[in-house]
Amino acid sequence: MARAKAKKAKAKAPKAPAKRAAARTPARRAVARPAPARRAAAAGNGAATLREVEQLLYRQAELLDRRQWADFIELFDRDGVYWMPASPEQTTGEGVPSIFYEDRDMMRVRMKRVTHPHAWSQAPDWGTNHVVSNVMIEREGGNELTVRSRFHMMEFRRDASRHFAGSYIHTLRKTKEGWRIKLQRVDMVNSQGAYDYVIQVWV
Repeated sequence: MARAKAKKAKAKAPKAPAKRAAARTPARRAVARPAPARRAAAAGNGAATLREVEQLLYRQAELLDRRQWADFIELFDRDGVYWMPASPEQTTGEGVPSIFYEDRDMMRVRMKRVTHPHAWSQAPDWGTNHVVSNVMIEREGGNELTVRSRFHMMEFRRDASRHFAGSYIHTLRKTKEGWRIKLQRVDMVNSQGAYDYVIQVWV
C-alpha cells in the first residue's frame, strides 16, 4: 500500500522549470551568440576585397602573356607608375638608375616601339607565361591598399628560355572603375644577373 502511494506521488511530481528548457531553444541560442556573426561578416568583407585584388593581379598577368599592352596600361591610374628598381635597397625611383621607371605616357611610348612592324627586338616571335601567388593585403587605409605577392615569369625567345622571379608590391587605389594601380614595384630575385639581351617589356 505504501509502495503504491509512493509511485503515485512520483507520477504527480512537477516537470523541470520551463525557464531551463527555454534556454535550449534556437531563438535563445541565436540571441546569445551575436559576436561570432559579426566576426563572420567582417571576415566576409575582407575575403571579398582580397578576391577583387587577386582577380586584378591575375588579369594583369593574363594581359601581359597575351601582349594586350594597351589594356595592361589601362589598369594603372592616371598618375600610376611601374617601377623595377636596379637593387632591392632602393626606396625611390626618382633621380636614380632603375631597370624600369615609367608613368603611363612612357609606357605608351614603349608599347608603340615594341609593336612597330619593323621592331627588330620583337623578331622572331616570342612568348611569356606568368604565375602570381602568395597575394596578401599588407595595409589598408582610406581608398588605398598595399598588396604584396610573388611572381614567376618564363620567357621563350630565340629558341631559349629565361626565368624571372621575385615579388610585386602594388599600391592600389579605389576608383569608379574599380581598383587601379597607383604604384607597382617589381623586385626581381635575379635583378643583378647578366642577360644576353635586355628586357623589352614589363615583367
